[in-house]
Amino acid sequence: MRAVQTADLDSYASRLRRLHEALSDGEQPVAEGPRSVISSSWRRSLDAGIDLETRSAPPAFEGQDVREVRSAHPMSGLLPIITGTLLGAAAEGDQILLIADAEGRVLWRDGDHRTMERADEVGLAAGFDWSEQAIGTNGLGTALATRRPLHVFSSEHLVRALHIWSCSAAPVIDPDSGGLLGCVDVSGTTRAMHPASVALVEAAARLAESHLTLRMLERDERLRRRHERQVSALRGEPGALVTATGRIIAGDDAPQWGHRIRLPEVGHRLVLPDGRSAFLEPLGDGGFLLRLAGPARDPVLTLSLLGTEHPSAYLEGVRLPLSLRHAEILAMLALNPRGMTAAQLSFHLYGDAGNPVTIRAEIHRLRIHLGHTIAARPYRLTCTVEADFLELKRLLAAGETAPVARAYRGPLLPRSEAPALRREREELEGQVRARLLRRGDPDDLWAYTETEHGRNDIQILERLAATLPRHDHRAVAARIRLSGVDLP
Repeated sequence: MRAVQTADLDSYASRLRRLHEALSDGEQPVAEGPRSVISSSWRRSLDAGIDLETRSAPPAFEGQDVREVRSAHPMSGLLPIITGTLLGAAAEGDQILLIADAEGRVLWRDGDHRTMERADEVGLAAGFDWSEQAIGTNGLGTALATRRPLHVFSSEHLVRALHIWSCSAAPVIDPDSGGLLGCVDVSGTTRAMHPASVALVEAAARLAESHLTLRMLERDERLRRRHERQVSALRGEPGALVTATGRIIAGDDAPQWGHRIRLPEVGHRLVLPDGRSAFLEPLGDGGFLLRLAGPARDPVLTLSLLGTEHPSAYLEGVRLPLSLRHAEILAMLALNPRGMTAAQLSFHLYGDAGNPVTIRAEIHRLRIHLGHTIAARPYRLTCTVEADFLELKRLLAAGETAPVARAYRGPLLPRSEAPALRREREELEGQVRARLLRRGDPDDLWAYTETEHGRNDIQILERLAATLPRHDHRAVAARIRLSGVDLP
């Protein structure tokens, strides 16, 4: 609230009461109105059809348990921070603490018991809607509407039944998406509240946002480490690493595009702020590699074939439908960049029972999606290929260990029975295990046990149980898994 001295509150309240009387009589108020933020809120509330004689906020969840809603809401993780900052002071000051979602629906309430009993009369409780559209001007709803901390004093509320209340509220902004997560509010009767309380509420909201920022930065760092090779592979080409919420977190050219881009609602092509066309290549874990679109660059085919029963392919950032048979063909062509004939592909994929005619038919179907990126005589990929299993082979050849542990997400095409791919799968698996057992630290070994294939690997589990402190959660998990494994 704008600095209104205690001595001036009575005259300010009297002026507001006259305005309310004029509104109730259907007259256009002629006296000086409330401060601008409240005046704007009144206009929004009246335009929404709010009745000044409304007795209570409406229920927010029809046929839905508020407990289920709150358990799944992001604000639930911030509850200890907010209550630890505000609840004690609120209860001692005969006030109540409320936490709402971005729509103004109250999810939690606590504080002084007598004040909560009075609050029940106007629906100032969990499960009620305190948006401006539902109950008019109020601290919680107006703070959400304006995205700023706010104190609403007594008759600044548009609804008369709220005139015995004052409240201080501050929105919580998600630093990742930039959107509203919810709102923190401390409410009390007029005599129990002081306008300065908004500073404390704002401090609690900023503390919650700081916690979210720390978690966001940790996720960013993991994403950067996981995809540092892809970013480095840009080799001077304009591009950036982008989060699932559109934040740019890595790339030499990132500053010229700002800190955030607007992700396309459909597809993966977009126009950058400088007018250039670009596309987003999904990275499989919520991130994207942003590249400039241009005729001078070969199209990029991205294959994700490790540790999944549902292999995926992207051409220039556009997802392609990919059956197991098509994934097998693309894997073989990626492993043999000089090309293979239909007869060679047939033999390596299906053995003596294979038929080159079947291969030609499947490649014809693949070309519907890949176009001329598959050349003939022999069949070969003419685009740039980025595949998770090729990157793993490169890391193994380079003698890497920690990057190998991060890159290995499981066996190559685990459902494939193609002879050549079975051999490739077993060879990769054997090399990864040998590298980790010989040089891997506990973090590397644990990363391997997080894959489906490595979950019950006896040697890896025994190494973890032997090298980690006994009470380390990974050592405990290793012992539990070992107890359930049938030893030879």
